[in-house]
Amino acid sequence: MADNLAGQPYEYQRRELVEPDWTRFPGWRDVTAAQWQSAQWQRVNCVKNIKQLRTVLGDLVDDSFYTDLETDIQQHATMSMLLPPQMVNTMVPDRVPDTASLLADPVRNYMLPVASDRHPVWPSHPHATRDSLHEHDMWVAEGLTHRYPTKVLAELLSTCPQYCGHCTRMDLVGNSTPTVAKLKLLQKPVDRYEAHLAYLKAHPGVRDVVVSGGDVANVPWKQLEAYLMGLLSVPTVRDIRLATKALMGLPQHWLQDDVVEGMHRVAVTAERRGVNLAVHTHVNHVNSLTPLVARAVRTLLEVGVRDVRNQGVLMRGVNATAGDLLDLCFALQGEAGILPYYFYMCDMIPNAEHWRVPVSHAQQLQHDLMGYLPGYATPRIVCDVPFVGKRWVHMVSEYDRENGISYWTKNYRTSIEAGDSEALSKLYAYYDPIDTLPEAGQQWWRKQQTAAV
Repeated sequence: MADNLAGQPYEYQRRELVEPDWTRFPGWRDVTAAQWQSAQWQRVNCVKNIKQLRTVLGDLVDDSFYTDLETDIQQHATMSMLLPPQMVNTMVPDRVPDTASLLADPVRNYMLPVASDRHPVWPSHPHATRDSLHEHDMWVAEGLTHRYPTKVLAELLSTCPQYCGHCTRMDLVGNSTPTVAKLKLLQKPVDRYEAHLAYLKAHPGVRDVVVSGGDVANVPWKQLEAYLMGLLSVPTVRDIRLATKALMGLPQHWLQDDVVEGMHRVAVTAERRGVNLAVHTHVNHVNSLTPLVARAVRTLLEVGVRDVRNQGVLMRGVNATAGDLLDLCFALQGEAGILPYYFYMCDMIPNAEHWRVPVSHAQQLQHDLMGYLPGYATPRIVCDVPFVGKRWVHMVSEYDRENGISYWTKNYRTSIEAGDSEALSKLYAYYDPIDTLPEAGQQWWRKQQTAAV
């Protein structure tokens, strides 16, 4: 009998991971495999400014690209430039890049933004803030955010091996830019870490610690191991999650002998004490996954880490289609050993409107992902609502689509709402990017702006 079924909306094809040829870049033509696999070489040769980028790219791109980039650095950028060679090498991975292909590249889009990327009318939402999730407001000790009842976020430092343009912690992480003067961690690390442990010991209801920053890959290993062993000495701590984009951006770090041996010691201790130890990374596009990344993941799992999970960010121009997300998730789960976990809607920070998507788009994407991946590897798309926290995108209570305002509820108080009797009954607003609204909605926001001025 003839097959009359129409083609599927998404057709799966296995895509084996490939390490792009870094010698296609003029500045790395003589770089050996041994150098490339060295974490020290990767860190020393990070691209930190336009001059260094020119050295790597040579004459592959036009001067117009550098002008566009310089304009963005001076007028829009919330994060300074910091790109490990590993990350640059995943831009236009299949050929020698030129100006057009580099501008169209999804990894370049969020790691190396240029002025022409930004929305010309609404670069920022009127309600955008530099600490959009109010993490700093919820510090119970320097760098320790207590937002959820049983969980805390520990920011050990304010630096990363790489800086992402959309970073939700752009108020603290990285160097100051011409438009953003960054906050600073003031305490000595040892004093900050001791304060974290003291708080956990005094609050036995907290069982889950996300260890982040910045990126834990920038914490000297002996220092990080001491902190983790300290957490493991607190009997009420049952889950520890290490947050590191460097697993993708600088996998060489996680393959160093001292780090591998140290992770083994921590993992063995965690297993003996019945604590779940996981690593959370941040991959936004399938092109970022290479054999080196898979090797680093495999090594972490071999030494005893329970899970390696991915928390990506949903962004226009990067991954905001069902095909892009499914390509990424199949590669994460099937080729790299990383469990697709969350995709967060891009947070409402300044100059991020061109990346953000409306809640309705995220809801459609969640619908379109279902049924293709194994259930345990189907990621949840979540909206991190200010003062509320992570909510699946279909959990919205009310939604004014014309004006792009969604309303959400919650079932717990944050650490700054102990005396707020209405915290569990009121509605909390989240806002769609204005350029995605119908004309009537855009006109409404223009009137709001005029009235505010």
